[in-house]
Amino acid sequence: MIPPIATRFVAGETPAEALDHVRNLNDRDLKAIVNLLGEHYDDRESARADAAEYRSLAADIAATDLDACISVKPSQLGLDLGADVFREEVTTIVDSAAEEGVFVWIDMEDHTTTDTTLDAFEDLARKHDGGVGVCVQANLKRTRDDVRRLADIPGKVRFVKGAYDEPADVAYKDKATVNREYEALLEYAFEHFDGGIAVGSHDPAMIDRAIDLHEEHGTDFEIQMLMGVRDDAQEELADDYEVWQYAPYGDRWKSYFYRRAMERKENLWFAVRAIVGR
Repeated sequence: MIPPIATRFVAGETPAEALDHVRNLNDRDLKAIVNLLGEHYDDRESARADAAEYRSLAADIAATDLDACISVKPSQLGLDLGADVFREEVTTIVDSAAEEGVFVWIDMEDHTTTDTTLDAFEDLARKHDGGVGVCVQANLKRTRDDVRRLADIPGKVRFVKGAYDEPADVAYKDKATVNREYEALLEYAFEHFDGGIAVGSHDPAMIDRAIDLHEEHGTDFEIQMLMGVRDDAQEELADDYEVWQYAPYGDRWKSYFYRRAMERKENLWFAVRAIVGR
């Protein structure tokens, strides 16, 4: 059982609990990106088991007519075992979800996974004429070229700043530079993409910039934020824009909760207050 301290950031341990959270979000005009927690498997059975759960989850979402999609991690689907393992598992998920009419996001992990992830996304997006999305990270020096490649591919692209501690030869390390890159990527996307832009950021300045670009170009976009981070802002933005909350669930919640609690000062204080009962 997940303790109350962690329920701000995690939507439960079971698919049923996660879908209950989705219903609550939908009642508040928020949509949900549901992710089963798990990554960096070194055995095939774990990858197969999570792939099977994702297929079942997509069927459940379709059957309940919830406003939700799913998001998978390449290393969760066996990428550490080989690109062929990941490709096989992610294809079964996307193919099955497409039959149910459920969208699938493919998360991006560290820079060593970028080519394999983008190749899988492109093939699956063209196969299904959309129905699948991928994430790109502004801190990687290669991302401007990647975004040019993605402009003509059906599907969606999520723009994030990047959370992995990448080496300086492949990534920008300065926060101001990453912010400039993020804004430049948004500007390119709103000018050249035919919709399908997801602004994955909690930064008010970047969200405001995306809104300005939307008004300037008329390009459709959505805002994506993590469960438990700027919840009030999520609801406020949902009054005028399409807002999706990334809602993870599963029994591997401890390490995820620790990352969320430690990455921002207000999250850490929330955890401290919960522990001391204040």
